[in-house]
Amino acid sequence: MPTPLPALVVVDVQRAFDEWEAAGKRRNNPDAVARIAELLAAFRTNRAPIFHIRHEGTRPNSSFLPSRSGYAVKDEAREQDGEPVIDKRVNSAFIGTDLETRLREAGITTLVICGATTNHCVETTARMAGNLGFDARLVRDATWTFDRIGPDGDAHSAEEIHAMTLSNLNGEFARIVTADEVIASFAAE
Repeated sequence: MPTPLPALVVVDVQRAFDEWEAAGKRRNNPDAVARIAELLAAFRTNRAPIFHIRHEGTRPNSSFLPSRSGYAVKDEAREQDGEPVIDKRVNSAFIGTDLETRLREAGITTLVICGATTNHCVETTARMAGNLGFDARLVRDATWTFDRIGPDGDAHSAEEIHAMTLSNLNGEFARIVTADEVIASFAAE
């Protein structure tokens, strides 16, 4: 029996993040959504599974409430017919959803994870994927994050946070890859 293709897990590529930027929050990886669009095209061309994860806010002021404009998916990452959309309410795509069940039933063992934000929902999903025994690959140039102030008051740049998150995950929870490497892997099969 042939090894199943990897699944692309697209996490929270929603307009709320555009609204955050418009409000002055600074992010890294400005080309991340373009890389996500390239990944989607490659997975579609190769008929590999795609799972769209959408964050549904629960707090009254959340940018991700279904009634708000930020809940909508960015045009470049919108699902096509037949591609499942899984709503989550916490920062892991595995908690409170049927993602793991769907993956196991399909015999999928390799996950290619991209989306937003690197150090929140992408990181938590990648950590859980690794803990659940999946071969997780986090696409470094298809995820992004924002500048943050730490609990000590120190400012941390999006670039530093992104790099530290990738360093923390690398080798233990996920393999860190680029979009080009993922796309090239289809030609190698």
